[in-house]
Amino acid sequence: MMYSFTEEAVITGDVARIWAVATDVDRWSEWDPHEEKSRIDGEFAAGTKGWVKPKGAPAGPFTIVAVEPGQSWTSEAGIPFGKLRGHRTYEPLGDGTVRVAEHVEVHGPMGPLFKLIWEKGMRADMPLTFAALEQEALRRG
Repeated sequence: MMYSFTEEAVITGDVARIWAVATDVDRWSEWDPHEEKSRIDGEFAAGTKGWVKPKGAPAGPFTIVAVEPGQSWTSEAGIPFGKLRGHRTYEPLGDGTVRVAEHVEVHGPMGPLFKLIWEKGMRADMPLTFAALEQEALRRG
């Protein structure tokens, strides 16, 4: 049993700077309104574990399962009887903008409960995160 949803936006900036900010896990809470605390236990690469405390959701560990440098990364986190998988992409559009997207998959019997309790808040936060990512990448540039 699996269900998924995707949000995307087009933001202004250099994809390398946007990637650098998006993958600087230890500093997510400094700019991302969705994250209260976060850390990564090693380099940003497949197999590395981290920990995150999103606003309005329980804290917990995650594992980076795939990285295409400068283009996309995927993480997985355990949820009761299943997993939460997030795939984030960064696509330069050639005009000084980048299409950013997050595709979320909820695997297992918790799907309906997740959809009922957390999906609306996550979807509402994603555009705020994308806008904050744009601002932080410009600020660091």
